[in-house]
Amino acid sequence: MDRAANTVSGTELNTRIVDLARYAERLKPAGILYTCSAFGEGIEEAARTSSLPVLKPNEAMFDAAFGYGTNIAMIYTFPPSVDGMEKEFAAAAEKKNSAATLRSYFAEHAMDALKEGDAKNHNDIITDVAASIEADAILLAQFSMAIAAPSVRATTKIPLLTSPESAIEKMRNSVQAKQPV
Repeated sequence: MDRAANTVSGTELNTRIVDLARYAERLKPAGILYTCSAFGEGIEEAARTSSLPVLKPNEAMFDAAFGYGTNIAMIYTFPPSVDGMEKEFAAAAEKKNSAATLRSYFAEHAMDALKEGDAKNHNDIITDVAASIEADAILLAQFSMAIAAPSVRATTKIPLLTSPESAIEKMRNSVQAKQPV
């Protein structure tokens, strides 16, 4: 809420994210998966200072997208997160030596519909945006968008990646291998 309202500095939010990791570590989990893409810098700091696997919500999805080609599309519903996600995608592409580029599409009013309890309208808005996209793969940016995945997959033949599916698979593999992500 503070991020959406822009009432707290980025430094304060990053501190909160790192503090959240320290709290989680005391509970002895196998790993930490953050579910909001708007806190990238704080999550990176938490990962650098944790002995546990710490995963940003979109990291695994971006890595998986590189396997589909270079023309990647991302649909988002929460504007404050898109700039950071685009930067993270570019950094991940560079790290993987990928020529992939990302085009972002705003599913306007989808988040409002979900907040009002209208999941069908939320999903329909996202699906309509997806139907208009030509790309090698489509990414659904926020965890909250994963509920639209079945509808999107029924509408387009373009491979669709969601952050929860990709992140859970990567975290599971990391925990089973007992390696940092």
